[in-house]
Amino acid sequence: MQIPGYLLRHQVLVSPQIGEGATGDVYGGQVPVRCFQDDRRRLVRNPAGAEVVSEVTLYCRLRYADVFTTDAEVTLADGRKVHVMQASRRDDGGLGAWQHLEVVC
Repeated sequence: MQIPGYLLRHQVLVSPQIGEGATGDVYGGQVPVRCFQDDRRRLVRNPAGAEVVSEVTLYCRLRYADVFTTDAEVTLADGRKVHVMQASRRDDGGLGAWQHLEVVC
């Protein structure tokens, strides 16, 4: 069962990181994603294992798992830009709970 559409109140623009150039990171085209945005500061671990502060957590449908790659740039509805630190699949294995992707930025 998918996370219900009525919970997906926000829209963000996701630009996957596709490489590095002479002036820094290079991002691909923006993909609009409907999600639920939780603006809550918390301590998490980044892919390198270091403790970092997350400013926002996004909850969206699993079909966007390929878009939210590590270090992808996310433009929030208010114009802030954040980067994906971690994206976790929340799949219940057929138990009937909501399937979703939890993205920590």
